[in-house]
Amino acid sequence: MKVELLHPADQILLMMERIYGYGMTTTSGGNLSVMDASGDIWITPAGIDKGTLTRGDIVCVKADGTVVGHHKPSSEYPFHRLIYDCRPDLKAVVHAHPPALVSFSIVRRIPDTRLLPNERHICGDIAVADYALPGSQELGENIATVFKRGINAVMMENHGVVVGGLDLFKAFQCFETLDFCARLEIKANRIGIPSLITDEQFVAAQVADTVHLDEYVATEVDTQERGIRRDMCTFIKRAYDQRLFTSTQGTFSQRLSDDTFIITPYGLDRKYMEPEDLVTIKNGAVEAGKAPSRSFLLHQSIYKLHPHINSVIIAHPPNIMAFAVTDNELDSRTIPESYILMRQTPKLPFNSVYNNIEGTAAKFTKDTPIAIVENNCVIVTGQSLLNTFDRLEVAEYSAKAIISTESLGAIIHIDDQKIRDIETAFKL
Repeated sequence: MKVELLHPADQILLMMERIYGYGMTTTSGGNLSVMDASGDIWITPAGIDKGTLTRGDIVCVKADGTVVGHHKPSSEYPFHRLIYDCRPDLKAVVHAHPPALVSFSIVRRIPDTRLLPNERHICGDIAVADYALPGSQELGENIATVFKRGINAVMMENHGVVVGGLDLFKAFQCFETLDFCARLEIKANRIGIPSLITDEQFVAAQVADTVHLDEYVATEVDTQERGIRRDMCTFIKRAYDQRLFTSTQGTFSQRLSDDTFIITPYGLDRKYMEPEDLVTIKNGAVEAGKAPSRSFLLHQSIYKLHPHINSVIIAHPPNIMAFAVTDNELDSRTIPESYILMRQTPKLPFNSVYNNIEGTAAKFTKDTPIAIVENNCVIVTGQSLLNTFDRLEVAEYSAKAIISTESLGAIIHIDDQKIRDIETAFKL
């Protein structure tokens, strides 16, 4: 999707449908704005149901203050205006009240972006704005004071969050990532004490992301590959809808032959992924003009070592990641489905996906289809796209169920004899 060609009203409508649809704001809560090249501010209206917005509901406030539209602009327009005034580099603002971020706002804390390696890079520095009456000039000035410091993500005391970006989609990515960090930290605290990555680990992750690839010019795409590209996009979008991926993170790949596989690209929004966006890696060379996921070397090594594996997912779903950032083990002996699909679920060191790619790839035997990497990701393998996606989904649901037991009582695992019965019955 060429988002830069969308009209500001269409951008706001598309993004508000996304924010409301994923439970990140309420009917009356939150507001979005875009400043266009002429200095006009396009903004959500006051008092209109966020679940039924149309493009005709979006209001334009001209540079001279004239209001164009069927409604009044959002009551929070003053702080949008002040943000643009003090930060001319920003062209979009997202404000909403997702429950996890509200939780942090009412205890006046900032979600920690140092639990995983990429969140700090996406969000940048975060600060807190003092409380003031919603819609007031004072609130706008409190928020603008923080933005003047060069900060793009601002927690609001007892309110929510406001994020600015170079465009609405960049602002949303930061907003969504910060909400993910909040949800992850809350879940991790339910089962243990979260650990943070070190500055050295953060740097190692960024350095490892810079890998040069030779290119090749792709010829005509055959029918098999077209079908796989279509099916991969279906699962990628479903993974996003299931909150297994975020707009910026989550990698899916599928083997085409012994030396060729297709993988998600780097930097494109998973919500809007299309078949032509996917990237083919052939004999270690990349499809010309495209940038593959930065984890492509691990996918490549897994396929090289394991003929039984045809599909790989690397993801960061919040319930599984709660186990990745604490000392807790994700034990699959909870219900038969969990054990059948997950089997052994080892936890690997943070650096294993950077400094020991072949050793990490070797872990994925038939008895170990999934592994968690400390403070990093979960790696899932399977015989097909469906099998791999199912395994990721079951692992995340299993992690969620285990976290929920913290308020109920001690977990009773399936005993060894019953596990042997499952292995025999399902030929594991």
